[in-house]
Amino acid sequence: MASEISFARGAPSLDIVDVEGLREAAQMAFDHDPAGTTAYGTSVGYVPLREWIAAQHGVDADQVLVTNGSMQADAFLFQLLVQPGDAVVVESPTYDRTLLNLRQRGADVQMVELETDGICVDSLERLITEDGVAPKLAHVIPNFQNPAGYTLSAAKRAKLLELAGDHDFVLFEDDPYIAIRFEGETLPTMLSQDASGKVVYASSFSKTVCPGIRVGYLVGPAALIKQIQAIATNTYISPNMVAQSIVNQFARSGRMDGAIETVKNALRDRRDALVAALEREIPEARFTPPSGGYFMWVELPEIVDVSALEKAARARGVLFVKGTDFLLEGGSNTLRLAYSGVNPEQIDEGITRLADALKSLGVTA
Repeated sequence: MASEISFARGAPSLDIVDVEGLREAAQMAFDHDPAGTTAYGTSVGYVPLREWIAAQHGVDADQVLVTNGSMQADAFLFQLLVQPGDAVVVESPTYDRTLLNLRQRGADVQMVELETDGICVDSLERLITEDGVAPKLAHVIPNFQNPAGYTLSAAKRAKLLELAGDHDFVLFEDDPYIAIRFEGETLPTMLSQDASGKVVYASSFSKTVCPGIRVGYLVGPAALIKQIQAIATNTYISPNMVAQSIVNQFARSGRMDGAIETVKNALRDRRDALVAALEREIPEARFTPPSGGYFMWVELPEIVDVSALEKAARARGVLFVKGTDFLLEGGSNTLRLAYSGVNPEQIDEGITRLADALKSLGVTA
C-alpha cells in the first residue's frame, strides 16, 4: 500500500514545531524555578503562567485557571454548569468531542446552523424567543471553527453578547485557534467586550507551542473560576507543573511569537495547496477557504455516501473525518480535511487519491 496521508488530525507536523525553542524553555524552567516546576503546585495552575495569561487578556489573575489542555477546561466548565436535561446550544457542525462530552452529561443539545460568518444568531434568537428554549450555556468556536474553519463576524459577536445578557445564559467562547490567523484582521474576543459577566473563555497552547504540551486555560468571572478550582482540586490536586513552567518560559522568552509565525506561514501554504488540489481534482466539491486555523469543511454532491468514501479512501492510504461525526443528524456528503499535519506535496497526492476514491464510487466531475 502507498504511504498513509492523514487529513484526520488537527495537529501541526513535527517540521513546524519549534523543538529547539522548547528544549531551551525546558532548561530555563528547571534552572530558574526548580522548586515550582517539580512540585505539586496549586490547582489554579503554575502561578507565573497564570499571571502571564491574565496580562494577555487584561484581567485579574483570579479570573484564570490553567488546566491540562483545553478539553480539561471544557470538562470542568460542563461539570459545573450542565446538569441532565439542561439545554445547551452548539454550532451545527461542532467539535465532535464537545458533542460527546455534553451528551454524556445528559444535556439537551440544541444544534444551530453554522454559516460562513459563524452561528446563525437569528435562528438562535428564534429558538429562545419563539420555541421557548432556555439555554444554560451556548458553546461557540469563534475563530477558524473546528470542523468548518469559519470565523464569527463582529456583528454576530455583538449579537451573541446581547442575547446572553438578555436571556441569562453563559456564552462559552472556545478559542484555541485565535493566534493561527494567516490573513485578514484579528477580531476582538467576546470576553474583551463582555459587560455583563456572561462570557467564559477557553484557549490552548496545543496549537501554538505543540500538541504534546497539553496546557489549556479558562478565563471568566472570579466567582465561577473559584468554583471550578474546587473541581480541579478534587480531580488532580494540581495540573502538570512541568509542562506549564515550560510554556511560561517559552512565552516569556519571546520564542512563542516566532513559533506562531512559522506555523502560520506553513499553514497558509498548506491551505493554498489544498484549495488548488481540490479545484483541480474534485471540482464538484464546495468549500470556503479558511483564513486561519487547521481545518476546511468540504461538501460533496448529495449522492456521495461519506461512510463509503471513507472506506474507499482508507484503502488508498488517505484518512479524513466524516462530517457526520460533527453533527447529530445529516451531513452524509460532508467531510473535514485537516491540512495542518501534511505538507503541500502530501496534500496534492492525498487529494489525487481522494478523487480516485470518489471515482471508484461512481462520482465524477
